[in-house]
Amino acid sequence: MRSVKNIVTTLLLGVALASFSGCSHIASLVGLNGTYSFTGASIPDAATTFSVAYIPNNTADFATLSNELTEALRERFMNQTRLSQVPEGGDLAFEGEITLVTEAPSAIGASTTGSNGAAAATSNRVTVTVQILFTNIVQPELSFENRQTFTAYYDYDTVNPRSAVENDLVEEVVTTLVDNIFNAAVAQW
Repeated sequence: MRSVKNIVTTLLLGVALASFSGCSHIASLVGLNGTYSFTGASIPDAATTFSVAYIPNNTADFATLSNELTEALRERFMNQTRLSQVPEGGDLAFEGEITLVTEAPSAIGASTTGSNGAAAATSNRVTVTVQILFTNIVQPELSFENRQTFTAYYDYDTVNPRSAVENDLVEEVVTTLVDNIFNAAVAQW
């Protein structure tokens, strides 16, 4: 994939050439087809809609995670593509579920409580796993063949209880998951 700098340079060159030659087909002049966007998304011209089914949380953790993930994925497509949202059956359709939330120590240090110097976790990592099925009815070969697994994690200092960092944790995990799902589905990275 060409870098953004190369694409911008090529576009500027194409605009300059078009202004000299009167060419009205800048996209064909610079070798772009109608599926490219500056967000990195490669959306087929024939696709006009997308749908994101509610992504349920099948774990007991983070009551807001389902809503936040579902809405963030919808917003990404509304804001960074030309597609219109439909409730279901979009040309690009997403469905899935949050399947696992785990928490484990991510860094160990000497205990600050007690005199025995025992090792204790100084930070914990919360990992969230989702499974997503992506269907592209315009270009079926770009659909996920099966549900694809995506994970994201958040490390926090054990000085704070998890509840104190929950909002930041959910926000960062959702951002990472949406980036990864979006890129896997329409950026082909």
